[in-house]
Amino acid sequence: MPYPEDGEVITRRELLGTAFTLAGAAAIAGCGSQARAANPQVTVTGGAIRGQTAGKVHVFRGIPYAQPPTGENRFRSPRPVTPWGDTLNTTRFGSDFIQPTGGDPVRQEDALYANVWTPSVDGAASLPVIVYIHGGGWSRGAGSLPVYDGAALAERAGAVVVNFNYRLGAFGFCGHPALEDPATGLHANWGLQDQIALLHWVSENARAFGGDPGNITLIGTSAGGASTWQLALHPQTRPLLRRIISISQAHVWSPYLSLTPDDATAVFDALAAAQGVAVKNLKNIPADRIRDWWVAQFALPKQQRVVKSGRQYRGPVLDPVLLPAFDVNQPLPDIPTISIYTSTEGAFFTGPNAPEPQAQPTDAASLRAAFRDILEQGVPSVSGSTVSDAVALYTDSAKQDGRPTDPLSLWTELWGDALIRHDILAFTRRVAVERRAPLYLMEYAHPVRPPYFGVPHESTSPFLFGTYAHPTNVAKFGDGPKEQETSAAFMDLVAEFAHGKAPTSPRLPQWDPVGQDVRQLVLRDGAGTITTPPKTTQLGVLDAVQWGK
Repeated sequence: MPYPEDGEVITRRELLGTAFTLAGAAAIAGCGSQARAANPQVTVTGGAIRGQTAGKVHVFRGIPYAQPPTGENRFRSPRPVTPWGDTLNTTRFGSDFIQPTGGDPVRQEDALYANVWTPSVDGAASLPVIVYIHGGGWSRGAGSLPVYDGAALAERAGAVVVNFNYRLGAFGFCGHPALEDPATGLHANWGLQDQIALLHWVSENARAFGGDPGNITLIGTSAGGASTWQLALHPQTRPLLRRIISISQAHVWSPYLSLTPDDATAVFDALAAAQGVAVKNLKNIPADRIRDWWVAQFALPKQQRVVKSGRQYRGPVLDPVLLPAFDVNQPLPDIPTISIYTSTEGAFFTGPNAPEPQAQPTDAASLRAAFRDILEQGVPSVSGSTVSDAVALYTDSAKQDGRPTDPLSLWTELWGDALIRHDILAFTRRVAVERRAPLYLMEYAHPVRPPYFGVPHESTSPFLFGTYAHPTNVAKFGDGPKEQETSAAFMDLVAEFAHGKAPTSPRLPQWDPVGQDVRQLVLRDGAGTITTPPKTTQLGVLDAVQWGK
């Protein structure tokens, strides 16, 4: 049966009609020409702000939620905003945080800004609040990207939608004892600290936007999905959350996705030495020099790096306060959860416009080398027989299921399994045993368009936010009736869940929480089926090498 939250009284705003087109979403997201009323003004921590009314929502962009993490505040815990005097104009996004793309003057350290879309600025309203954490491997991304425009979701869900920027790369996810904050005693994971500060800011200011601070749903994708999971366990933020949706979450562990504390110290020692300063004086070094050294260091073959952990994207490091243990060694979240993965997560990393392009395997020898490279990201060494067995198992599994067996397809499958799918399904099996709270499992299966292929990692966001037909997205995702229906169904599920109900949509079958048989919803072409997760045999390759343990 569906699992509504125990004891919750629901005041449900009527959802929009089932016909949803991106043309309508574009109108919602428009600027002043779409305004139907005077620009809204509210008061938040720091002072009064003025946004815009566009279509049926109000939009506030670039709201400071913490002081700029520059100068003395670099490598320190986020500080509360300094109050401003006059009403602050919040009609433009703040800067994105500095990241590897480089060369863009709007990307800088002064980037701790939130963005809010809301159907109401009536302080008496009590709408659910959806907070979204962008992904990007803890090193890229921003809430200002068009894909994360919250207008369509805010209107359809009848909810306040918030996204934001946080510190990235060396500035956000590392640590060193010499950088201990005199106010908090913390010396690591500044990006995670920003996320914590943002959730407190939302809790304090939700009512100004018509939101209920006691009804926050936290959503994140990729690195943001991992953060969503971790924040549901953190004692400072768990009381602020009612439920979470973790999408394609890359659960953090070392050596694959996290530096060990010793390696974090060592890499900062090396960074400081390269700049000719003590670690505590890195606050005086231009940000682009720190970023460029960091990017160059981890672009080296792993044998040539200063440290051996953090072999792929470098997420939070272990810290007794912020991350006392990796996800696998912590309890499961005790609040209702939706966990989502895509059918072929790895296609994001092996297809066109991959974030870190690599040579594609084209024959048996290069396929074995590609498999070895992936496996050695997470384990000390891999034997030749283990690699051969892995290739054989993936090949046999694909043959049995009628899937492609060419080198690119098999490489893509292992990429996605290693980074995302293995751990998501392992945690789901724990849920079936421990049953701390309901968890709904979904496979997102709506394919992208050629020359892209499969259902890549991060193909969910354009449909969650209804931005699939934006000029930056449409070539990859399309904008036909199936895309419209898929987005509408996805937003329906999120809307119902954010309102405290079981996730449902008129387009989809009944979706129950995971039980002993581990069933999932498969969403494709605006329709859904209930199945058991596919391709589980091939995950034995990763189980055999103790992946993620």
